[in-house]
Amino acid sequence: MTILNRFYASSGSEVLIKTLEVKVGDSTYWLTNGWDDITATLENGVQVTFEACGIELSLPARNADGTQDLKFAICNIDGKVSNTIRAALDGQEIGTLTYRHYLSTDLSAPESPPFTLTIKSGYWTPIVVQITAGYMNVLDSAWPRNRYTLPDYPGLRYIS
Repeated sequence: MTILNRFYASSGSEVLIKTLEVKVGDSTYWLTNGWDDITATLENGVQVTFEACGIELSLPARNADGTQDLKFAICNIDGKVSNTIRAALDGQEIGTLTYRHYLSTDLSAPESPPFTLTIKSGYWTPIVVQITAGYMNVLDSAWPRNRYTLPDYPGLRYIS
């Protein structure tokens, strides 16, 4: 039984540490939920320090509706991250968000493979930023990709 499986199955001394890497253009922010900064090793062996701040995450649902979004809220007291994300959204720049989680007893690598999402939208108040990031939205993309329709691919009718 792996440590992560045991962690989910029963309580232990470990704590799950959720981290975010927000990358827009040349700016990269490393954030973690809590009161203390942590230094952890990424999946490529590079050590980074995640800055402690208030973060609330809502992980993507595992469903087949075509939109799997991660919603997160971060503290906006200093405004650094929110200003960067706002500028990216206004300027049509692509910003990415990478979610990783670690166990407090092992910061040598993420406990599961990280996933990277594209920042889609957000809104701001003086104290909090709420951002939505997601995988490629399959429902809103058609051209120049092939569209698998019944007239062109009649065998689709029989796929269950």
